[in-house]
Amino acid sequence: MTVFVFITSLLGAMALGMPIAFALMVCGVALMFQVDIFDAQVLAQNLVDGADSYPLMAVPFFLLAGELMNAGGLSRRIVNAVMAWVGHVRGGLGYVAVITALLLASLSGSAIADSAALAALLIPMMREAGYNVGRSAGLLAAGGIIAPVVPPSIGLVLFGSIAGVSVSKLFIAGIVPGLMMAMSLLITWWWVCRKEAPASQPLPASGARWNALRESGWALILPLIIIVGVKFGVFTPTEAGVVTAVCAAMVGAFAYRELTWSKLYEAMLAAARTSAVVMFLVAAALISAWLITVANIPDELIKLLSPFIDRPVILMILMQLIVLIVGTALDFTPTILILTPVLMPLVKAAGIDPVYFGVLFVMNNAIGLLTPPVGNVLNVVCSVGKVPMNEVIRGVMPFLYAETLVLILMSIFPSLMLVPFQWLR
Repeated sequence: MTVFVFITSLLGAMALGMPIAFALMVCGVALMFQVDIFDAQVLAQNLVDGADSYPLMAVPFFLLAGELMNAGGLSRRIVNAVMAWVGHVRGGLGYVAVITALLLASLSGSAIADSAALAALLIPMMREAGYNVGRSAGLLAAGGIIAPVVPPSIGLVLFGSIAGVSVSKLFIAGIVPGLMMAMSLLITWWWVCRKEAPASQPLPASGARWNALRESGWALILPLIIIVGVKFGVFTPTEAGVVTAVCAAMVGAFAYRELTWSKLYEAMLAAARTSAVVMFLVAAALISAWLITVANIPDELIKLLSPFIDRPVILMILMQLIVLIVGTALDFTPTILILTPVLMPLVKAAGIDPVYFGVLFVMNNAIGLLTPPVGNVLNVVCSVGKVPMNEVIRGVMPFLYAETLVLILMSIFPSLMLVPFQWLR
């Protein structure tokens, strides 16, 4: 009965058009009445405690870093550098898109910010060069969801904060899966465009290629600062967010001289708006998470799936399937906030490495950003690139299948992630 109340109250509030954060609060109140412990003070205290978290401070700083990168010219220079080196090969703009997406992902951690930057910079170029625009937009959308997987991922910060898992370990474990996602996109792009012959970009002179690389040097150094700093304990993931934002502002303002006071204000305002939405969602989710524990919903779920507790691979596949289905209807952040407290007891009962589960869980939620009807990354690429949604959906499907295949392989063969993770640690 408790599980029924949890599901119906949450879905019912969402069906009425209520924002996700308020739907989570309604769900919490319904569970309070179900277990007969309603107390408005407890509700308010949990709401405040939900946002009162040191690791979560990384979220607004990484969001700010992504906005500053776009405003300060860092994103554009990364695109120019990659273009100078691989833009001339057959289908070169597609390879530029994937490599740039990986580099931007290692700076911002936000799929929305990266997808918007990629679409604004590359879709006009790909359209002019004669590429299939729907397929190109689909590739950019698929490249944008690498950001929630590789460090400094905002999704991994959220999961680690709620699940009580080390964010530093999650960052390190996310490196190889992110690289595998990028490699799957490169292979798929080669396969789908092998029979096409869009106009190639001219081969730049050797001096021009090195000049483009040199101009983007400050932007390319930032990912190394983040990864090395977190790896060797120079700063925590939260402090890494501050370092990234400050470095992006300094480079944009003094090295590239593109970050003006007006652009800085706009970037800070955009980051503040997004941060407010995310932090309110997190605060509201803690109410439901606390009541999920009090109402023993995880115990009921463990009993339901008890036949699979001793078969961690099968259990992992079942959980990933649940997340994949939920991700088609819910956005990235709410899915993480709602399912993490429900699934983590199952993970611990089955003896699954929580770091391994966390990275795959976030990867699965990132894939949900490409699946209609929600698919926020698809919406961003459509609006920024001015491409019809039906064309983008058709274009993204091969890349969606490729990234889903990476997820399936890692669910079946955990060593694909755990062995490199142990080596990197």
